[in-house]
Amino acid sequence: MSETRFPIAIRAADAEPRRRPSAYPEPFASRMNGREKSPLGDLFGLGNFGVNLVRMAPGAVSALRHAHSRQDEFIYVLSGTPTLRTDHGETRLEPGMCAGFRAGSGDAHCLVNLSGEEAVYLEVGDRSEGDAVSYPDDDLQALREDGRWVFVHKDGSPY
Repeated sequence: MSETRFPIAIRAADAEPRRRPSAYPEPFASRMNGREKSPLGDLFGLGNFGVNLVRMAPGAVSALRHAHSRQDEFIYVLSGTPTLRTDHGETRLEPGMCAGFRAGSGDAHCLVNLSGEEAVYLEVGDRSEGDAVSYPDDDLQALREDGRWVFVHKDGSPY
C-alpha cells in the first residue's frame, strides 16, 4: 500500500498563505499589500486547475485589472463586500455572490475592498499553458510558459 502525500480534507481557513505574496514584478507586487492567498488546490495535488482562499484587508486589491486569453476564472464571495471592477464598471458583491470570467472575452477585471472590513472569497482558475494576460491599466503583460508566469512590458521587453 502506498503512502498518501496529500491530505484527505482540511479546514480551508487553516491552509498556509503563500510565502511570496505576488508573482508580479515591482512596482506592481507592492500594490498587492493587504491581499493574502492560501492555495487550496495545490494541497491536494490538483494540476488542471487552482483554487485559492483569498483574504483582502480594507483598501486591498485582488490583482491588477486583467484579462486572460485562455484561462477561465471564477470567484465566490464568502464574507465581506468587495467591489468587482470590469470594463463595464463597478459591482458591489456580497457573501454568496459569484462571478465568472470567460477566457478570451477581453473584459478585464479585479476586486477592490472599498469597505472597512476584511473580504474573503474563493478564486478558481484553470492552468492553461500558452495563456496570455493583458493589463489595460498598466505597462505589463504576462505569458504562461512551462507552468510559470513570465512578465514583460507591453512592448515585449523584460522586467
